[in-house]
Parts: sequence; structure tokens; C-alpha cells
Amino acid sequence: MVPSLARLLMLAWMVLFSAAGVQAQGGPLPVVRVGVLQYGTVSWELEVMQRAGLPAREGFVLEVVPLALNDATNVALQGGAVDVIVNDWIWVSRQRHEGRDYVFSPYSLAVGGVIVRPDAGIDSLAQLRGKRLGIAGGPVDKSWLLLRAYARITEGEDAARLVRTEFAAPPLLNELMLRGELPAVLNFWHFNARLLGAGMKPLLSLDEILQALGVTDPLPMIGWVFRESFAAANRDALDGFLRASTGAKALMKTSDAVWADLRPMMRVGDDATWGALRDGFRAGIPSALDVEAAERSAERVFEILAREGGRTLVGNATTLAPGTFWRGAEGR
Repeated sequence: MVPSLARLLMLAWMVLFSAAGVQAQGGPLPVVRVGVLQYGTVSWELEVMQRAGLPAREGFVLEVVPLALNDATNVALQGGAVDVIVNDWIWVSRQRHEGRDYVFSPYSLAVGGVIVRPDAGIDSLAQLRGKRLGIAGGPVDKSWLLLRAYARITEGEDAARLVRTEFAAPPLLNELMLRGELPAVLNFWHFNARLLGAGMKPLLSLDEILQALGVTDPLPMIGWVFRESFAAANRDALDGFLRASTGAKALMKTSDAVWADLRPMMRVGDDATWGALRDGFRAGIPSALDVEAAERSAERVFEILAREGGRTLVGNATTLAPGTFWRGAEGR
């Protein structure tokens, strides 16, 4: 299917679903406000959702609220400026332990991993010994903490002792990597995808790290986050939003034409990077996810993260807070 035909089909869907949504509701549709980082990857899915007319089809109006910083999304949700954001279940669990009613609905399996320069002569974690490793997210970033635990199992040594750590912002790490000033980085998946598009090579994925730590079921690390009280008061709109999210991901999983339409907002200059970002997003799409199994995996990973990151990461909690994972219709 050529991109122009895909756009025509989407336009037809939008007209059809918009009319159907208004007729079904008999009046104005409820609004779901979603807070997203201004240039974040979540905005790609919301764009597809809008273009395909999925909000009207599912009986709600999508209002995208662009925000500047990660912390801004948390603040916007806590202050009632938005209804839904993307965050991890670690944050949700901590909030629930502190008496707040946030819940987590899986969004993506993609998180990150270790990428190395092809000329660095590094083919294993052991070969990173004594070398600089650029790390995004700071000393309590979950991927870094899991890598530390992984190194203890595979190398008998904390990764914090194995490598020379360099904590920095994700874009700076990519720049240093491409200039040859860093041999390896542990970065977020979409920054890693840009490195892969530029010819860098993967060394270790989060999936491999989790497998070594005994976590065998798929574990979404980030998800849609909202209040249980919002869900109770807006159940039909929320359910519609989550269905629209699934529908948008299905289009993104199967249609290259959808990605061709997204290319201007992806800020890519070459086909290799565009393809790496597309493939990285697709790899993170959960399929037929067993929420109970995912929650069990999260409980195991929480224990590891609590041990590695301590109170700075999880507060006073020692276990995953009950009810962290949203059960949908089962949660009624």
C-alpha cells in the first residue's frame, strides 16, 4: 500500500468514526487529556491515533498536552492538568505506598540497553572493564541498576566497579559516542535506535539482562498512568482511550505507510535512522500480554531495584504496592 492510499483510508476512517462517535453519544464526547513530552516518542502513537480517527470511534476526544520535561508530566498529572501520562510502574508503586491512587497500564516493553562503537573492540560486558560507559538517567536509572545486578551474576562484580561511569543527558551521550569520545553507552531505546542507524552496534539488551536475572515473562517497564478515581468517574472514556492506544499500535506494527507519514515529526535525516526508530518502537509493542505474569515479574524486578537503588528510588517500600497494575474490566 502506498502512503497516499493509506492517508486516504485514514481520512475515510476519521469521517466515518467521527460521525459514529457523535451519534452514539448523542452529544459532546468526553475529553481525555494526555500529557506528553514535546518531542517524545509517545506523541507518535497519539498522532497515529488522531489520524486514524480512533478517539471518535471509541467515544472520546483526545487532547494532547505537550510538556517540556519528564518531571513536568508527573507534576501535570498530580496537579490535575492532565488525566493520563506515560511513566514506569516503579513511580506508580511509590505513589501508592504514599497513599495516592495511581495505576499503571502497560504501554511498551522498550527501555534501552548497552550500545558500543564497532571500532571499540568490545564484544562482551567483561571487555568493558576499565573503560568509560556513558549512562543516561542518573545513578538510580532502572536500566543501570539492573545492569549492576546483571554484572554481579555474570562477572562476579558490580558494574559500578567494572566500568568508569559517565552520567550525562541522553543527547550528549549520543554526541560523545558518535565523536568517538565514549566507547559504549547505556541509553534509552530511541536514542539507541539513532545510534544503530548511525552504524553503532548493540552489546546487551534489557531483555537479556532480565533473562539472566530470572525474569522470563515479558515485562513492560513503562505504561499509561492515571488515577483510579479518574478511571471510576470516566470509565467509558478511559476504556476507549486504552482501546484506541491498542488500535494505533496495531497500525504502527503493520503499516510502513503510517511511519512514512510520521517521518516529519520524528526528526530524522536518513532512512537508516528512520528504520531503526520504527523497528525499535515495534519491538516494544506488547502482544497478548498476561498482566498477572507481568505483575509477578515486576515484583521480582522491584526487589532487585529496591536492593540496588534503595530509598532514593523506591522510598520506604520493600515490595511492589498492591494494585499497581491496572486490571481493566477485572478491576471493577
